[in-house]
Amino acid sequence: MSDYESYMKNLTEGNPVDNPFLDFMGIRAEEIREGYARMSMEIRPEFIQGAGNIQGGLSIALSSETAAHAVMTTLNSGEDMVTVELKNNFLATASKGRLTAEATVFKRGRTLIIVDTVVRDDHAKDISRSSATLMVLRRE
Repeated sequence: MSDYESYMKNLTEGNPVDNPFLDFMGIRAEEIREGYARMSMEIRPEFIQGAGNIQGGLSIALSSETAAHAVMTTLNSGEDMVTVELKNNFLATASKGRLTAEATVFKRGRTLIIVDTVVRDDHAKDISRSSATLMVLRRE
């Protein structure tokens, strides 16, 4: 992506953005500011696995998208990013309602950015916690 500033402005204003994955998952931005993002998604019936809970990879996807959007707020002109590592701990299950992820940039270095994310259910119960490392890419 080359224009994070316009993308983020449109996203936070509720305008269409070029991110089909957010649409596919039903992820919506609730708050985005410097070094922070809060995004959420409804648990849809097709997200439920055989044991009756949300498939874990889908909550990780919410966590990853939220972390990436928190990092986008820290990028300078000419910079891109890519996730190089994401570690997740599942803390509880969820089967209905809305999941909300909150991501905070922990450390912004010249090349690496570390971001922490917590996913909670409608009752503020922690569902998962993740830590991601993203690499800053400089366009030439």
